[in-house]
Amino acid sequence: HRVFTSLWSNALRFTPEPGEITVRLRVEGDRAHVAVRDTGIGLAPEHRERIFDEFFQVEDHMTRREDGLGLGLTLARRFVEIHGGRLWAESEGPGCGSTFHVTLPLAAPGRS
Repeated sequence: HRVFTSLWSNALRFTPEPGEITVRLRVEGDRAHVAVRDTGIGLAPEHRERIFDEFFQVEDHMTRREDGLGLGLTLARRFVEIHGGRLWAESEGPGCGSTFHVTLPLAAPGRS
């Protein structure tokens, strides 16, 4: 729940109007794959991994609507990894939007 709240919150925060946010869910074998795509500010290549570091924030005074601590994506990735999943970001660069992907096993590890 908190993982997806964090992803949606970031998509809303960094997508100026009249932007678009799309959420897709699909099953890939024994895993669920959720993709949250936005038409927002995008990510520079050097930020794609750093955004998951504690307290790191992409600064953009034109789109930032509220302050944050820079912990949301850090905690989201940790929660996903604890549950045997993966969280990563893709973007073609600034101004090109971003897609955040989450994959999680359909069954808890050790269960079938």
